[in-house]
Amino acid sequence: MLKEAKLLKTKATNSLILGIQHFNNPFDLGRVEATLILIDHAFEMLLKSAILYKGGSIRDKRAPQTIGFDACLRIALSDGKIKFLDEEDVIAIQTINTLRDAAQHHLLDISEQHFYIQAQLALSMFRKIHKNVFSEELYNVLPKRVIPLSTLPPVDINLLYENEVSEIKTLLKPGKRKSTEAIAKLRSLAITESAIQGSKVQPTNGQLKKLAATIKENKEWIDIFPGVASIKLTAKGYGQSIDLRFTQKEGIPIHVVPEGTPGATVVGVKKINTLDFYNLSSKKLVEKFNLTEPKVRAIIKLHNIQKDVECYKEFTMGKVIFKRYSQKAIDKINEIMKQKDFSIEKTWNEARKKKLV
Repeated sequence: MLKEAKLLKTKATNSLILGIQHFNNPFDLGRVEATLILIDHAFEMLLKSAILYKGGSIRDKRAPQTIGFDACLRIALSDGKIKFLDEEDVIAIQTINTLRDAAQHHLLDISEQHFYIQAQLALSMFRKIHKNVFSEELYNVLPKRVIPLSTLPPVDINLLYENEVSEIKTLLKPGKRKSTEAIAKLRSLAITESAIQGSKVQPTNGQLKKLAATIKENKEWIDIFPGVASIKLTAKGYGQSIDLRFTQKEGIPIHVVPEGTPGATVVGVKKINTLDFYNLSSKKLVEKFNLTEPKVRAIIKLHNIQKDVECYKEFTMGKVIFKRYSQKAIDKINEIMKQKDFSIEKTWNEARKKKLV
């Protein structure tokens, strides 16, 4: 294993152990914040280690720093030769990341049962990556005294949300004067919903008050939190080996959110037609530029645009392969052509020299 990957994996395990320690802390002082911050850090280190281990890069060309959390998730999900996560895995991990953001930068009131679900989901995802990428069982690298988060997990997220909404409704009753407490409790539910829906934007007080008003109108929780309603929890194993996962309910697709979407996470539960996203044939793409088809192809090949999952995708129908580009491919080619040192003749000659065209 590369030394850098090994050191990052060690950092990841160390942060996970500290996160478990804080979760199991008998004192509540800073417990939620410390647990979420440490587990979030553990995932970033583990993702970077796994990407390096599988032959990928965690640095953009000439960038002084390594790539961020979302970029790591995108590679782990979408890069063909590196891929080691599926959409449901990413939803669980990005939910932890969004909750950490709220805990670190604002206020977060999360119930013990909800907190457990998120922590156990994180431990399950960490174990999965550790085993599938590095072929190592997690319990072999944890200290023997590290106890499991729980042996009796609450696996019904629907029941959890129903109970939480019922509690919030009680807090909002006239004469209770508990609206502040209701908003604080509502925040963690709204953050999880936003993360599942594909948004990293923290809910504002105004948005939370609107949600509270909706709850007071006695609307069903599944109409208030449709993202959460679209997934379910599955569990297997027991004790330290318990595996808790988000799984997609039948008929509700999960999609990759286009990179660069303001406030977006990596995946969200939203219906989208993939062919509408990759809506340009090679011919239609060439028509967007005042260049010949071979010269546009030279730019594409020389700058690895077909390796960018947000720019290019191949669809197989029967024995025919259709090569399709997204609108982002146009933007990327335009950015390349605007660079000071860009020359189409130089690009053409270099592509021919490398036998790319």
